[in-house]
Amino acid sequence: MDIYNLVSFAGIFILVGFAWLFSSDKKNMNWRVIGWGIGLQMLIALFIFIVPAGSKIFLFLNSAVVKILSSASAGAEFVFGRLALSPGEVNEAGQTSLGFILAFQAFPTIIFFSCLISILYFLNIMPLVIRGFAYLFTKLMKISGAESLVAASNIFVGIESALTVKPYLNEMSRSELCTILSVGMATVASNVLAFYVFILKEQFPTIAGHLISASLLSAPAALVMSKIVLPEKEVPKTLGLNIRPHYQREKSLFEAIINGANSGVKMIVGIVALLIAVLGLVALIDLFLSFVGVKINTLSGLEIDWSLKGMLGYIFYPFTLILGIPLKDAGILSKIIAERAVVTEVVAYQDLAAVLSKGLLQNPRSAVIAAYALCGFAHLASMAIFVGGVSALAPEKTRDISQVAFRALLAATLACLMTGCIAGVFFTKGSILLGS
Repeated sequence: MDIYNLVSFAGIFILVGFAWLFSSDKKNMNWRVIGWGIGLQMLIALFIFIVPAGSKIFLFLNSAVVKILSSASAGAEFVFGRLALSPGEVNEAGQTSLGFILAFQAFPTIIFFSCLISILYFLNIMPLVIRGFAYLFTKLMKISGAESLVAASNIFVGIESALTVKPYLNEMSRSELCTILSVGMATVASNVLAFYVFILKEQFPTIAGHLISASLLSAPAALVMSKIVLPEKEVPKTLGLNIRPHYQREKSLFEAIINGANSGVKMIVGIVALLIAVLGLVALIDLFLSFVGVKINTLSGLEIDWSLKGMLGYIFYPFTLILGIPLKDAGILSKIIAERAVVTEVVAYQDLAAVLSKGLLQNPRSAVIAAYALCGFAHLASMAIFVGGVSALAPEKTRDISQVAFRALLAATLACLMTGCIAGVFFTKGSILLGS
């Protein structure tokens, strides 16, 4: 333990205080949610980082995901040939990789993992696990069963988690709707998580285990932040009830494989469209900012980074420090953590991989904390996707959903940062979870 672990610990409560400043009802705090939400995160992190058995499970899961990813690349290599080979890799025909190509190497993992998750749903394994987590959240935190079920589902899946509570959406309170959006944006789907692992596995060998634990930590973090930002004023219909997930099970295993693969393709198309549109808009904004910024810098004699990433980096710099990231690395990582809010976590993880490959970070804890803090869909584009998706399931609630959307985005962003703090509390320099 060192001073940075204490900074991370203090950061948890600073973030809670920041959320309280933006609360819609500062006198109405559900202390049971706050206490158990933070407590569960602490217990999970303690088990993973400190308890020997937890560390072994962590490393086992990390190894399992990496091996599964290698299986996923087999199909991609058959279809795309040497384009699908990772940098430095040589196939059986003696062909060498052409370098990292996002579309042909990383995106196919989404299809494979979508298929795998669909199979686990068909075998009733996933619903059983989700119900277990939902039961834990409901009983400990005194929240509605519907909220708990969505939070538990979001540990493993994305926007489709709202389908598990479709029968209850039209009767949900504004606070419940905010929670659904918050947990959706604060977590990541398993198929996309595998995509991030592919991006970072060369520079960060144990990234798979860290992202799995980040996904577990972010669910209770989102519940905490959501209930602070928009406290419950009504009595939810499913308060304290343990409800079953609502979903349509495929008739056969082969149908599950087909539907899973198709879902992966749709997600890839969505990600590609999003990246093209958002990155193009950001480039346009940067063009304007640089035109104005150069003149201001010339007149003032200052050296301010006027790019959108740079400006957001200044805003997120204090938050980066309270995560427990050392001062020498904070300047670099504040921009990466900040850019997620606009250009999505895909670009942010790619930039983190680039920083690691160049050896720009001076403290190993910095990369770990950043990986946890980035693990979520907390950005503007995702907010639009979740608002549209949930509104389609409950058209009568469209107005309420739209009104709580920005509060949910704030709660999700703070939840991701809290997850980074939790990792910072327990991570030590000599941890076996760092990898080499």
